[in-house]
Amino acid sequence: MASVTLNFSAPLNISCQVGDTAYYVGTSSDGGFSTNGANDVVEIGQIRQISNATTNNPTIICSSDIAFNLVNNLSKFILFSKNNKVNLSSVLGYYAETKFVNNSTTESEIFAVGMDMFESSK
Repeated sequence: MASVTLNFSAPLNISCQVGDTAYYVGTSSDGGFSTNGANDVVEIGQIRQISNATTNNPTIICSSDIAFNLVNNLSKFILFSKNNKVNLSSVLGYYAETKFVNNSTTESEIFAVGMDMFESSK
């Protein structure tokens, strides 16, 4: 599999990492704004190497079957997605403690207790 080198002129998103999948979508100008029009999102490939991520000239190397000139063009918007097999995990090291108090003078029963959680930003 060939590789494609993507050069940028601004620092990368801090959550972009090796193993993520890079994509691109073609852009066009419409009313002074860059839009994607009716273009489909195209997978470039898996990110294999990231250099100078926090500088103004970062580089990403992706494994790809797409020709270099189709990807490395100023009219493309580059995006990435996380690898769900790597970045999903179960709750580790966290716990919750609850205390149920009946403030009435009559006896009562709890029918159900539910809980919801979400991953906070990293």
